[in-house]
Amino acid sequence: NNQISNVPSGMVELKSLEELNLASNRLADLPGCSGFMSLQFLNIEMNSILTPSADFFQSCPRVRELQAGHNPFKCSCELQAFIRLERHSGGKLFGWPAAYECEYPEGLRGTQLKDFHLSLLACNATLLLVTALLLTLVLVALVAFLCIYLDVPWYVRMMWQWTQTKRRAWHSRPGDAGSVLQFHAFISYSERDSLWVKNELIPNLEKGEGCVQLCQHERNFIPGKSIVENIINCIEKSYKSIFVLSPNFVQSEWCHYELYFAHHKLFSENSNSLILILLEPIPPYLIPTRYHKLKALMAKRTYLEWPKERSKHALFWANLRAAISINLSKADGNLYEEID
Repeated sequence: NNQISNVPSGMVELKSLEELNLASNRLADLPGCSGFMSLQFLNIEMNSILTPSADFFQSCPRVRELQAGHNPFKCSCELQAFIRLERHSGGKLFGWPAAYECEYPEGLRGTQLKDFHLSLLACNATLLLVTALLLTLVLVALVAFLCIYLDVPWYVRMMWQWTQTKRRAWHSRPGDAGSVLQFHAFISYSERDSLWVKNELIPNLEKGEGCVQLCQHERNFIPGKSIVENIINCIEKSYKSIFVLSPNFVQSEWCHYELYFAHHKLFSENSNSLILILLEPIPPYLIPTRYHKLKALMAKRTYLEWPKERSKHALFWANLRAAISINLSKADGNLYEEID
């Protein structure tokens, strides 16, 4: 109890010293034994030691007993090596474990050092950095894989096109035709199926009693506007969207755009605007991963299947007209008002 904060240099040559009592002082660490070649007992209790040196017994090979309890130990990574001393010293720490408790941090106060443990990862900055870097690389690789697998960049582009088209529509002149219905149905199909559309679908719907006003890209897209903007405008101005499904359809990039925007309208307006026509069977393995919307639609929604037998064609056209004519009277007012 002499307020000693460090061992005076004049004492370091006491080569015959066997016992040293420095209890109740202000030492911040264990003294080395470079000058105390015969030291066997050291009492350094009740000092100001936060993280005692872990190499004490290596520098003091003759010490048989170390009393270092009742110090304000700071339980951190630096203390881990000293805690391991107890296992390797063979019982040389006097008063272990009762006299050795954490003082800092506040949450660990009163915890005995034998119960304090930190993982190797938490105490090794290099290992922690390498592990964090590897996890980051794995996460980036996983996100990149999912983005490619789910075609996220494509959907981001489509959402950007959608918002840009909406923004231009909001800033258009009041006299411009907005989203008022102009057509009964918009037709989406692959160019490879265009002969069936032109020779079968359009003539049977647009002619005869109760003719249907169809929106076809070849005749209704507005020159000067982008294809995506034309697709969005035509879908919004049509009461229904008819999709002619076939193996050719799923291989068409533009058909995918049209399906995406029509599906977006289906959910944004909570409408029942999609009509699916299965022109030819589509094996599941032909449907690309990014066509998950198409898979979901075909699984949850009924579709009209084009019959090969000519005797069944009349029933097919009747069913298709009935699908288009759902609540058609409500749309007709807007439709013909716009046409007039």
